[in-house]
Amino acid sequence: MKKIEIVTTFLEYDSIAELEQKDQELMNRAVEVRKKAYAPYSKFRVGAAILLEDGTIVVGSNQENAAFPSGLCAERTAIFYVGANYPDQRILKIAISASSDLKVTSTPIPPCGACRQSILEYETKQDSAIEMFFMGAEGKVCYSPSLVNILPFHFDKDSM
Repeated sequence: MKKIEIVTTFLEYDSIAELEQKDQELMNRAVEVRKKAYAPYSKFRVGAAILLEDGTIVVGSNQENAAFPSGLCAERTAIFYVGANYPDQRILKIAISASSDLKVTSTPIPPCGACRQSILEYETKQDSAIEMFFMGAEGKVCYSPSLVNILPFHFDKDSM
């Protein structure tokens, strides 16, 4: 038997104000679009802002549907828009902000498993890391240098 140790590294900032100016702007876009989420059932709102290599920022918010699970998370709304409209642009960074109408979310909230898998697909496709920032409605912000950092055991094209 062989023991394998997996170590992931994150940076944790006390607030958006500690981020570099461009990263603050990206996170603020995620916060802004989060407020436009359509979340009448879960009351859980998520916004995502994606920075492309040409400087374009694409945003998305979660969109729910009474015929659960027909809705779509913010991260996948944004990243699929990028895939459809900017297929040749590399994704440099994604910022994610999540909040609840029922309680204050002040700890960083990472993407769900389905969104991690979708972001991984684009990281694999472009053969370069996608930097990630994520937070709740307020408070600390986590930074990961890549999706693989938060999903070390992953399923991609090489698994097939």
